[in-house]
Amino acid sequence: MPNTVLHSIHVHPVKALRGRALREAVVEPWGLSGDRRWALIDEAGRVVTQREEPRLALAAAEPRPDGAVRMSASGREPLTVTVPDPAGTTTAHWAGEKIETVPAGPEASDWFSSYLGRRVTLVHLDDPATRRPLDDPPYGRPGETVSLADAYPLLLTTLASLDALNSLIEHGDHPGEGPLPMNRFRPNAVVAGTEPWAEDGWQRVAIGKVVFRVTKKCGRCVVTTTDQSTAERGREPLRTLGRHRRIDRELIFGQYLVPEAPGTVRVGDPVTLLD
Repeated sequence: MPNTVLHSIHVHPVKALRGRALREAVVEPWGLSGDRRWALIDEAGRVVTQREEPRLALAAAEPRPDGAVRMSASGREPLTVTVPDPAGTTTAHWAGEKIETVPAGPEASDWFSSYLGRRVTLVHLDDPATRRPLDDPPYGRPGETVSLADAYPLLLTTLASLDALNSLIEHGDHPGEGPLPMNRFRPNAVVAGTEPWAEDGWQRVAIGKVVFRVTKKCGRCVVTTTDQSTAERGREPLRTLGRHRRIDRELIFGQYLVPEAPGTVRVGDPVTLLD
């Protein structure tokens, strides 16, 4: 893959909020630095995402070097939230797991509660190493963990596969919904210079000097049908993925990665297939 490079890098400081593009990012054992360390929970402690609250796509969180985040949304005064003292914790429930998180405080929770029109609490994951290990053979290995991402530390997609998917949408039943931008899929790493769907066969890759294990194909959900600039929902890409990319009963777009060691990745880094 001589011309394959890292096209863009994206982090989502608060789970379910708008993503942010970076020129470079530190790779930690549980994902990119600053990615999905914050989340919203409801009164029952369940993590709130765009699955039930598509308006979260219209709110943004800008990370600060000290771990703080600056929240913003149309019609609201921005709010900077500092990392809370880990002395007090609350339990967040996500994908059948109980995760110990730290509430950010009433001002932040009031800001989001007013925005959504329902009571929610902003929480911070102080130490990702406390999460349940990714010991799901053959995908995860003992000791591997993740931040507040859905499943694995990083999500990789490719421009060629998006182009191929958009071509299928254009010739399908709902061409007016395409072409779709990459932000529908909320990746961490976007790669240029591949053949369409080439990533399906990857097992181990290097981005620059950082080596990753390619663990599992990413099954997509209703969030991908949410326009990230309007919060409106359609039928695509799930309708087209269901017709052309149904693998093991999941609708596939993208691959999950687990880093083998920490490092730094940069836009323009070569992407090398190792296995």
